[in-house]
Formats: sequence, structure tokens, C-alpha cells
Amino acid sequence: MDKEQLAKLVADKIDAAMKSGEHPKKFFITANGRGVTDGGDLYNAVLADVLDVVKVALVEIFQELAAPAKPAEKPVKTAKK
Repeated sequence: MDKEQLAKLVADKIDAAMKSGEHPKKFFITANGRGVTDGGDLYNAVLADVLDVVKVALVEIFQELAAPAKPAEKPVKTAKK
């Protein structure tokens, strides 16, 4: 599975998980420190950014898990004078 296929699979799974249940209500803090629900565009932008970071991280993790392990390099011995 290449990186693009893996990225699509991760995105599809996250989208399905978001649609399967109720995620937290929109919430933001006002300038005076009070919480207000239904933050609208700001909340949606932050949620999208967070999910994009999660998608990239998961793709990288899965690629590392699927890659064959590299043998440890042996230290190079130098000649003593």
C-alpha cells in the first residue's frame, strides 16, 4: 500500500468515525473568559486542522510499521597510532 492509498484509508476511517457518533459541541472562550457554545467557523477550522495533523501522523506511523526493519549499523573502527 503506497502513501496515497494509506492517506485515503486513514481519512476515510476518521470521516466514518466522525459521522458514527456525536462529537463535542462547538465551544469557544470569549474575551471576558466565559464559554459560549456554537463557535461556528472558528471551531470548524480548528477541528479540521487538528484532524489533518492526526491524519498525517497516522500515515507516517503506519508507513514505519509496514517498512522492513533496518539492521543496526556497526561502529566503524579506526586505526590507532
